[in-house]
Amino acid sequence: MLTLLANGCGSSNNSSQAAAGGSWQAQLSGGVGPASGFSFITAFTVNGDGSLSISNFQFLTTGPCFVSGETESGTLIVTTNSQNTVTGTLKFVVTSGSPSGNTLTLNGSENANTITGYWTLTGSNGCASNGTFTMTQS
Repeated sequence: MLTLLANGCGSSNNSSQAAAGGSWQAQLSGGVGPASGFSFITAFTVNGDGSLSISNFQFLTTGPCFVSGETESGTLIVTTNSQNTVTGTLKFVVTSGSPSGNTLTLNGSENANTITGYWTLTGSNGCASNGTFTMTQS
């Protein structure tokens, strides 16, 4: 039974989590006005429960929606398939410190060293939009 789970459907384990962690660069497409053109770099490890321990985060673009003091959180639930490829689902959230009230949420799927999906930004003063994103592990 354990062999079937490990080889047939995939399994979540520490090696999958370690492979999913590391440094990532994200490029967000779409959006309108100040709620567009976002890109960032981040570094994290994946904990046993799938939560992220984020050790670094930096926007590569600046704008009025995120000026300073952001907080980040997220989850990445990973498995390794029968071809030893790490796959999983990501939820990554960035909350603005200044100005307060803006929240960027990324929901995506990992396949090896790339995560793709959709993002939404909620907030005020033109800081509400959505689009797609690609994150690449470096």
